[in-house]
Amino acid sequence: MDALASDTFGPPLSAGPAKKGSKEGWIERTVMPANLALENTSRVSVGVLSLLWIAAVGLADYWTGYERSMMIFYLIPITLGTWFVGRSFGMFLAGLSVVTSIFTDIASGIPEVRYWNEAVGLSSYAIFVWLLARWRASLRQMDDRVRLRTADLQEEILERMRLEKEMTEVTERERRRLGHDLHDSLCQHLTGTALVAQVLQARLASNRSDDAVDARKLVGLIEEGIDLTRNLARGLFSPDLEQGGLAEALEGLAHNTQERTGISCEFHHNEESQIESCPAAVLTQLYRIAQEAVANVVKHARALRIVIELDASDGEITLNIFDDGAGLGEASETNGLGLKMMRHGADLIGASFSAARRNPKGTLISCVLPQGPRPGAKERDEI
Repeated sequence: MDALASDTFGPPLSAGPAKKGSKEGWIERTVMPANLALENTSRVSVGVLSLLWIAAVGLADYWTGYERSMMIFYLIPITLGTWFVGRSFGMFLAGLSVVTSIFTDIASGIPEVRYWNEAVGLSSYAIFVWLLARWRASLRQMDDRVRLRTADLQEEILERMRLEKEMTEVTERERRRLGHDLHDSLCQHLTGTALVAQVLQARLASNRSDDAVDARKLVGLIEEGIDLTRNLARGLFSPDLEQGGLAEALEGLAHNTQERTGISCEFHHNEESQIESCPAAVLTQLYRIAQEAVANVVKHARALRIVIELDASDGEITLNIFDDGAGLGEASETNGLGLKMMRHGADLIGASFSAARRNPKGTLISCVLPQGPRPGAKERDEI
């Protein structure tokens, strides 16, 4: 503790070695030396100010005569020197104050110097300096602990963000793999089965067999299975997103939703606006948000119309999904799993997300993504 008190303006503790070229390394090479030079200058300034203050108090002590003691006024420079320079300098100022007081009393014509009083004053100053230095040391130690814990917390947050990014990438990769398997394997297998069943139906029909009706039903069931499998595959991955981009994928989502559910689903996109090239993960998250929003409307809103809007202007991409259904309930915003998933997806790419009721009815889901450098996603990309 005493060592800390004597080095008040020492450099802060480091949480670990900074990487070359990193932001922390730049701070350590540029800002910290400048800050240390400023602190050293401050120590010198405080030291000079304390000495001048003692001289001024001594002069005032001489003018007022030895009948009036000015010992208490010496505490001000002693406090400044101890707090901002260190305990040793504070002890030096305490001794200098007592010596100055003795000389001013002698110069003002005191008949007899009361050395016992001066010794008591010096002892009082020494105790004061020691207590103040311990207090300063305790505060500095607390600051160092807070700094270290803050650095540990930042490392933990970065590690959690890195794991979150990896989990998202693994999840998306598995979704695509399952979607491709369903589309390329199971759908093809069912299509071949449907062709065989159609041939069997035609053969039974030519023979005027009563089983031809059952064969026709079998063909219909297989075709329904093909449609269900394709819808599952589209839910897991979007071929349009991989081939034609976000606008084409959202248009396909609107078309498939209307075809599958019978609910009017429209897609509007400003053709004049150009969406800057974004990472595939960003476009995928925007598509997932739209997909989840449309699925929520179909399941819960009892809507007759769904509108998907995509626009890129003023340096940001805006995705809006609104409907004319029942709207959000009072607890939907905080307890709805779908809304939590959409908000989490927006956070992953550094976008802002909002969900609100529309007047007179319906819900508006909005996601706004700044184009170019994204404040929330830049750190994740660098992990």
